[in-house]
Amino acid sequence: MAEGFRSEEDLATATTLPASWYFDPSALERERDRVFARTWQLVGYVEDLASAGDFLTADVGGEPLLVARGEDGALRALSNVCRHRAGPVACGKGRRSSFRCGYHGWTYALDGRLLGTPEFDGVRSFERARASLPELRVATFGPLVLAQLDPSAPALESVLGEMTAETSALGLERLRFFTRRDYEVACNWKVYVDNYLEGYHIPVVHPGLFREIDYAAYRVETRGHHSRQHAPVRSGSPDSLYRRRLEEGKEPEALYYWLFPNLMLNVYPDNVQVNVVLPLGASRTLVRFDWLVPDPTRPGLAADFERSFAFSDEVQREDAAICEAVQRGLRSRFYDRGRLSVQRENGVHHFHGLLAAAIS
Repeated sequence: MAEGFRSEEDLATATTLPASWYFDPSALERERDRVFARTWQLVGYVEDLASAGDFLTADVGGEPLLVARGEDGALRALSNVCRHRAGPVACGKGRRSSFRCGYHGWTYALDGRLLGTPEFDGVRSFERARASLPELRVATFGPLVLAQLDPSAPALESVLGEMTAETSALGLERLRFFTRRDYEVACNWKVYVDNYLEGYHIPVVHPGLFREIDYAAYRVETRGHHSRQHAPVRSGSPDSLYRRRLEEGKEPEALYYWLFPNLMLNVYPDNVQVNVVLPLGASRTLVRFDWLVPDPTRPGLAADFERSFAFSDEVQREDAAICEAVQRGLRSRFYDRGRLSVQRENGVHHFHGLLAAAIS
């Protein structure tokens, strides 16, 4: 891994990340520790944690977590590793009055306190009160639940910055989960994020999307820990996914928000796609799309979204193909790093700067 790389602040003279950062396994291990374990990561949705005893499990930076709503109404993120011999305290999601380890049956309260230790008589110098499940940081943003492993990292409100005010009129808190699509892509997670953060490739890679948007007016705005892409839409049919249920008098536009390092919110008139990019290995990535809507039980909703799903799938497969080709190209002996378009790749440059700062 190129330890000496520092992101050049001036976009006009900046280069991309070194190629080795995209395929060296040691680079990914460093990122798991210094990026994913120290940033706010999506673990689930508020609707799954509405009542006392509701819980879900997740993985953040390789760390198994358990998120639960306590009897006192508080939301807590806990280690999902039993204090006895590292068994799983909970699996999946659901509702429980307490948690029972799937290995030897140790039980824990919803707030992580150790309750029961079967057949443990005779053990000396064991302090039950010190064997509670470690508690980690958890916070919500609209319908999203995010967790954080690093107690010294900034609070979620600070990381979101202007994003909170920018999205306040969208009514995110009213949205509910509708459906999910997962894709495995043979590329490094950063290749996919790089690709997401610029519209430069749209005319070449996405002919269908290019016909829908006003590419000349496409722009990317960067903030502290997030960026926002504006994609004004050309005039089109009323049933276009960019116009469906659009408020009268409002101009159609897609907004694409990215929160460092791997969370995206793709905002359309009648839905929001929550897009998460998760590394499976140095050269393999899980890309997850969750659709959130105001009323997931509305009659006719599935039929309305058939075209959305087909269009999204087309764009995703085009992105996957080019990202996999780029991943192969990054291993070329003739390539190490490239230059960035001042007009079109400020979002990529912003990401590289945040990443380099986190790594160093």
